Amino acid sequence: MLTKKPIYKRIVLKLSGEAMMGRQEHGIDAEMCASLAAQIKEVRDLGVKVALVVGGGNIFRGQVASKAFGLDRSVADYMGMLATVLNGLALQNALEKISVPTRVMTAIDMHAVAEPYIRRRAMRHLEKERVVIFVAGTGNPYFTTDTAAALRANEINADVIFKATKVDGVYTADPMKDKTAKKFSKLRFIDVLKKNLKVMDATAISMCMDNNLPIVVFNLIKEGNIKKAVLGENIGTVVR
Repeated sequence: MLTKKPIYKRIVLKLSGEAMMGRQEHGIDAEMCASLAAQIKEVRDLGVKVALVVGGGNIFRGQVASKAFGLDRSVADYMGMLATVLNGLALQNALEKISVPTRVMTAIDMHAVAEPYIRRRAMRHLEKERVVIFVAGTGNPYFTTDTAAALRANEINADVIFKATKVDGVYTADPMKDKTAKKFSKLRFIDVLKKNLKVMDATAISMCMDNNLPIVVFNLIKEGNIKKAVLGENIGTVVR
């Protein structure tokens, strides 16, 4: 029996902060980190170059805090960026526990904690088969980590963005709230924008559309889905 080969050689895995919570209501779940690390190792062992962009909503969400607590939006967004650094370091720790060489690269300089993001250095880490974790978003307020994922994916010449969520693809409505919601197996970028589907924010979608960078949306909770997506199996929704 022939072993399947990956259809993607270089990927950016976009993880929401909520994904880091696991079964908790807040913070970082150690079991979830370990599960993610094991799945990432499985993909890396196939020869795939792996980069991650992680959110910080499990700790602090800038836009929400700005409205709820009256914080200046820029200040709130910078606080959210710092939350992504905590998640990135947790993932690095989980990966290195299973002998996966990892580098955290930050868009905001903090030399004692992580490397500054430099494109050529990131490319070199990937060439050396290290997993690279991009944190602190784009380093600018008013931009989401979705946009950071699209930006970094284009910068490092990734083949695809994997958007890992709590549902198994893109639906006409929230399947958690609307049982009549229908799942899309394939979508065009322009349809995502026209229908205002919650795949990624409009800036990220436009950047992917302009650079012909596909997005695969799938369920992260089900173990093994990252590998299935890399192998091109029919899971989730493909946006191209």
